[in-house]
Amino acid sequence: MNPKVTVVIPFYNCPYIEKALQSAFSQSWKPYEIIVVDDGSTVHTDRITPYLPRIHYLGKSNGGTASALNYGIRYSTGDYIVWLSSDDLFYRDKINNQVSFMEENRLLISYTNFNTINGLSQLVQLNASPVFASQLDYLRCFLQGNPINGCTVMFKREVFGAIGLFDESLPYTHDYDLWFRAVLNGYAPVMLNQSLTAYRTHEGMGTLKHYDEIMAESAAIRTRYSGMLHGLISSMGG
Repeated sequence: MNPKVTVVIPFYNCPYIEKALQSAFSQSWKPYEIIVVDDGSTVHTDRITPYLPRIHYLGKSNGGTASALNYGIRYSTGDYIVWLSSDDLFYRDKINNQVSFMEENRLLISYTNFNTINGLSQLVQLNASPVFASQLDYLRCFLQGNPINGCTVMFKREVFGAIGLFDESLPYTHDYDLWFRAVLNGYAPVMLNQSLTAYRTHEGMGTLKHYDEIMAESAAIRTRYSGMLHGLISSMGG
């Protein structure tokens, strides 16, 4: 029997939500469920209306992306969970290829390469993710910044029982924090080097609007975990 895959889409006032939903419905491996978590939106909710019969639409007061993701994860029932930002796109074989990769390698977390697109969905950059020559190089990268695009990640449900959910006190870097916890608990995300997601850059994106806060939050996370990660790297001969 094929594993069941849940797509969780946090949504907050995003005009691209229709394109994200269309990409989820167009998967060659059909999702078991698509969960849109409306994090207190005040505009663009009408764009979801045509899809309501085919999705789980959950409303909540505004609490940030981490809270929306956690809300969707708790509601979900799939064996695997993928996170799709409402302004990004999955390519047709995203779920199929990543589930197959995880099943073959018995992984709890994986991530992939990605392409960058603009506000008009035009291709900006192919294969935008860093690719590492060794596991030590990969781990060292976490001491400099976040090497993983969150919307390329697929989780096996049980991993959350081992490392917990996203930290809702972190408005911008909840994913970076979770990758650290995964690495330090022996579940380092493994890369499938295929570009299966289109990451959209546009004027309204949070990474541009909140750049200074993101940098400060990232630095605090590195301070929290760097000693433990240095210890892990040393134990591996690095």
